[in-house]
Amino acid sequence: MVFRKPKRKDDKPGPKPGSGIILVKNGVKRQVSFEELSLSNTLSLEALVRVLARKGAIDPNELLEEMEKVKAERFRDGSEIPDIDPNTAH
Repeated sequence: MVFRKPKRKDDKPGPKPGSGIILVKNGVKRQVSFEELSLSNTLSLEALVRVLARKGAIDPNELLEEMEKVKAERFRDGSEIPDIDPNTAH
């Protein structure tokens, strides 16, 4: 699911700087920004985790532990990203 920003009257058709990708649905092309893609992905993942946790298919604490493992694997070069706060995870 992709969320759209409201169009302004001064918006011009065509590619915009920093745009993400072009989606085609039913023959209609639409440019989607990286911000829209990121927001859509984040909302989808959060909804999925909530459903799986509610149904007992996953343990939220186990998920957080696994996320920490993945973070450690992906950022081995020493670059820092914030720790996952269990109080904000859903």
